[in-house]
Amino acid sequence: MPKAVVVGGGIAGLACAVGFVRAGWEVEVLERASRIAEVGAGLSLWPNAVRALDALGLGDEVRRRAGDCRAAGIQDAKGGWLTRYNMAQLEATYGLPIMVHRADLLDILREAVPESMLRTGISVRSAGLDGTVEHSAGASVGDIVVGADGIRSVARRAVCGEMVPRYRGYTTWRMVVTPKEPVREIVEMWGRGQRFGYGGLPDGRVYCFAVAAMPEGSPGGGLAELRRRYAGWPEPVQGLIAAASEANVLKHDIYDLPPLKRLSAGRIALAGDAAHAMTPNLGQGACQALEDAVVLTEIATSGGDLARYDAERGPRTTMVVNQSRWVGTLAQLSWPPAVALRDAIMRRIPEGPQLKAMGPLLNWTR
Repeated sequence: MPKAVVVGGGIAGLACAVGFVRAGWEVEVLERASRIAEVGAGLSLWPNAVRALDALGLGDEVRRRAGDCRAAGIQDAKGGWLTRYNMAQLEATYGLPIMVHRADLLDILREAVPESMLRTGISVRSAGLDGTVEHSAGASVGDIVVGADGIRSVARRAVCGEMVPRYRGYTTWRMVVTPKEPVREIVEMWGRGQRFGYGGLPDGRVYCFAVAAMPEGSPGGGLAELRRRYAGWPEPVQGLIAAASEANVLKHDIYDLPPLKRLSAGRIALAGDAAHAMTPNLGQGACQALEDAVVLTEIATSGGDLARYDAERGPRTTMVVNQSRWVGTLAQLSWPPAVALRDAIMRRIPEGPQLKAMGPLLNWTR
């Protein structure tokens, strides 16, 4: 029986494991943490990701635990619409996005992999092109090694050497809260050098995120910083921040990776953030990881050359990384004349061209 060694037990790694298990392969997932878990964040899954989950046999279960999005768009810092998606046309053209808690998605993926194939508390030291992975418990050998160990991947070193993540100039805060008033839509509000976004989860909770330009590694910046920065913003921002506690606010700087020259070498293939860490501005990080899993496991389990994986995933993920970075630059504008021009242009973009422009991102299928 062929074997896949998967380095990393996050969304990318577990999704790849699911694909290999479905094909009848032996799988060994090596996860550094003592348990596979995710806390404190929501996740928007766009139609391309939902189709990837369908290909992995998990689409129905994820839909069952997710909330449909029936309204979405971008507002200015006063609550006026800059652009509002025509959800009926979006659904007819590409399908609807859904909102899910990251922990729920991780649970669904983990439950689809036999427990005997999951090894936690394992620190990977190196991955060889011959399929040998050296780690804290010894060594593992696979017919294929999937490097899905994040933006600071160990497995990636064997494929393309040391890559230094690039700080994009802004920090994000994430939290899941239970507000007094329900939230049914996905909205991102753009101000001057900072943003606030939110999306309703199916159980009445709301996933929120805030983004602000700050120096890399800035200390502090918890709930008090959020209250200060967004004091003048309209509802529901104030109610959402009021519903938060210091314990459930997660803060981290935003990085991405420059495009890699290749995503595979020898018996190693990279997936998820290890392959194409991107800013969260398009909500595509997890979506692209799920696409990776479908394409990689389909090619590998059918006896295909990993060069096909490079050829298919490299150009697409580079496009998404670059587009996401560009949107972040636009969203983080802080010079008042530039912000005013941005907002004026966005208000005048017709629905048709806007919907068509989403095609390259959302029309992926297998």
